[in-house]
Amino acid sequence: MRIQVLGPLSAEVNGGSIVPTAAKPRQILSLMALYPGRVLPVPMLMEEIWGTAPPQSALTTLQTYILQLRRRLDTAMGPSAPGGAKEVLATRHGGYLLQIPEASVDVHEYERLARQGQTAFETGDNEVSARRLRAALDLWKGPALVDIRVGPILDIEVRRLEESRLAVVERRIDADLKLGRHTELIPELTDLTARHPQHEGLHAQMMVALYRSGRQAGALEAYRRLRMRLIDELGVEPSPQLQRLHQAMLSVDPQLDVVAGARRTSTFDLFAA
Repeated sequence: MRIQVLGPLSAEVNGGSIVPTAAKPRQILSLMALYPGRVLPVPMLMEEIWGTAPPQSALTTLQTYILQLRRRLDTAMGPSAPGGAKEVLATRHGGYLLQIPEASVDVHEYERLARQGQTAFETGDNEVSARRLRAALDLWKGPALVDIRVGPILDIEVRRLEESRLAVVERRIDADLKLGRHTELIPELTDLTARHPQHEGLHAQMMVALYRSGRQAGALEAYRRLRMRLIDELGVEPSPQLQRLHQAMLSVDPQLDVVAGARRTSTFDLFAA
């Protein structure tokens, strides 16, 4: 079985899709895919589907949805599969278990590669870090579970994954900056700062990329625009780190030209106190 949650939901067994068309069974499959090998309690599944006010028939209806998923599994697995769908989507005391390896779900492969990339970054191996983090990001085929109606639990998971994705992008850019790829990063950072207009870390990276590409004026203008936006929209000044980065550019600090930098140091923290 292969399941994709980093984008539209996709789940295949022997080349056949097992994704149901009805919204609530799709929610159940999505939630269970995020926790393969773990028993999900019935109350947790009910909360995802109906929130804090499940109908009186909730348990019976949930059992019907599980039965529908098993039927799709049975069809895809065929009659020769030992144990059949009840072994894959198993009933356990108080809940249900999707009994598949973590590696069958793209999100777990993404998190494995992201951890490897972070570890490589912390040990100063920027080439491996950039490669692992890029491979992790390549697994994304769109916003997480973009075609699923999410309840309260999946909503938290989707938000967590999207924040993780942005953090991995930021760390990968840090590694690429340390490798001297500043000029080729400018188009990507232009897009990212437009999508996240108040994100100081991305703006710091944009400033450094511009500065190292011989565009000091553009770097200072990027700071000016962010500062005005933060003041106008939030009533705050940029963080002390960003202000120190700005001052370093004004004074042409030679530390800005050191591509390798210190281990464990992100672009944003380069001028931390």
